[in-house]
Amino acid sequence: MQLDIYEILNRLPHRYPFLLVDRVLKLEKGKRIEALKNVSIDEAFFQGHFPRRPVMPGVLLLEALAQAAGLLAIVTFGGVADDKTMYYFGGIHAARFKRPVEPGDQLTLHAKLLRHKAGVFKFRASGYVEQQLAVEADLLCTRAVLA
Repeated sequence: MQLDIYEILNRLPHRYPFLLVDRVLKLEKGKRIEALKNVSIDEAFFQGHFPRRPVMPGVLLLEALAQAAGLLAIVTFGGVADDKTMYYFGGIHAARFKRPVEPGDQLTLHAKLLRHKAGVFKFRASGYVEQQLAVEADLLCTRAVLA
């Protein structure tokens, strides 16, 4: 399954400037996702991180991975963005940053669902630029049904 930006917007609650997934290339429900983040010089965080040699902040690399993993969870369980169900970032384990992500890069996001139990999802996630590992982490996501 593939998703364009409009289908992503129907599933994730994030909006510009915080939406960090541009396209889903592959998605196997309950298994894995491969998505893209196009990194552009006009993104707001580059103004101060770092002006002479801009790099995408590590926390935003992790957020991009979490959004891709969240899409996998949402699609797997038939969800769309609504006011009754939210998916929250629940934890980060073993995060490692291997190379900087700079303007002009295309970050390929991968997440594999390792486990799901009682509304808690565990993923192994990684991001690549030109097939070089840039970031990796184990992520937790929780599903909350709101009143």
